[in-house]
Amino acid sequence: MSTEDAIVVDSVTKLFKIYHERNQSVKGTVLRGGRSRYEEFAAVKDVSFTVPKGSTFGLIGSNGSGKSTLLKCIARILEPNQGAISTHGRLAAMLEVGSGFHSELSGRDNIYLNGSILGMSRREVDSKIDRIIDFAGVERFIDTPVKNYSSGMYVRLGFSVAIHTEPDILVVDEVLSVGDAEFQAKSRAKFDELKAQGTTIVLVSHNNSLVRSFCDQLAWLEKGDLRQIGGVEEVLEAFQGPAKSKVAAELPTSTGAATIDSVSVVGSDGGARESIEADEPVQLRMRITAHEDVCDPVFTITVKSDRGGPVYRVNSRDLGWTTSALKAGRAVLNLPMLSLPLGAGDYVIDGDVREHRSKIPAAMIERDGAFSVESGPYNSNRTLLQLPTKFILDSA
Repeated sequence: MSTEDAIVVDSVTKLFKIYHERNQSVKGTVLRGGRSRYEEFAAVKDVSFTVPKGSTFGLIGSNGSGKSTLLKCIARILEPNQGAISTHGRLAAMLEVGSGFHSELSGRDNIYLNGSILGMSRREVDSKIDRIIDFAGVERFIDTPVKNYSSGMYVRLGFSVAIHTEPDILVVDEVLSVGDAEFQAKSRAKFDELKAQGTTIVLVSHNNSLVRSFCDQLAWLEKGDLRQIGGVEEVLEAFQGPAKSKVAAELPTSTGAATIDSVSVVGSDGGARESIEADEPVQLRMRITAHEDVCDPVFTITVKSDRGGPVYRVNSRDLGWTTSALKAGRAVLNLPMLSLPLGAGDYVIDGDVREHRSKIPAAMIERDGAFSVESGPYNSNRTLLQLPTKFILDSA
């Protein structure tokens, strides 16, 4: 292992047994000759890479691709069936925020318990406990059993303990989204501080904007295989390409009367945007090439979240807007909006053009126009919508 490498993953394979019939009783054991029926599933297959000291290394991939399993192997929570993993320096893992808490113990007692699990001595916890409590913002309830905490208080305290271990290597699995917007901002500032101090960070995330802002290198895992490793933009482009191709291959057949060249979010300057604020004016724009006239056309634009399905769909006919025909040639459809009040996160856009009452589209496009909505003081990823409102408390 080179002194310049913080982590070396060498030909690692991790297998799990998937049981079809397990022996649940002595009788079952005897009848099956003491054997259970199972098959082996390879969650990680012969993966190798190195992580340089002081760098932030991201793991991306579809759900079930083996990212979290590999992180648990790096953190020594799981043991690889084949291969080896070497680490240089003190390692802390943030895989499940709040794991290691005892519900009957107070927040203060759980800080000592969780801190010891993460490798801190009692003296070290003593020196940091005020900072941990202040960072979590649970001063008033610190001597209350955590079973009485709200879910937000629980994860804030667990996150605060983990992030104050000050390790040489920090392994993180999708926990930068905990808490409200204010707490997320504090958490990201703490991560920036750790990076500046030379901490090596291995990060799993489905948030492309977060990956872009934090990571120096990316590795793409798919069904347990290491598909690609390299620069952030290079690997993200490769990862998103097959997903788009797979979707395109599964699309219903269109009539071919038109092509949707793109759908995008456009800012006030008229340019396509990859990142927006939830309260700024924008336009949804669809660029179309009609190869022949499309009579009585209906236009549909759908915004989808990377965390789930559609969050906003607008249909021209539902809004009472009609036109007799989409003439052959190029056209641009604009939908001005005072804002697009979505929760912080990543989104994509679908587009559809078809003749009224037609079951087959003249043209359609899916998962185009990727953009992110930035988090802010009043906007977090805890919800998919951020509708303008205010609280008013009156005496009854």
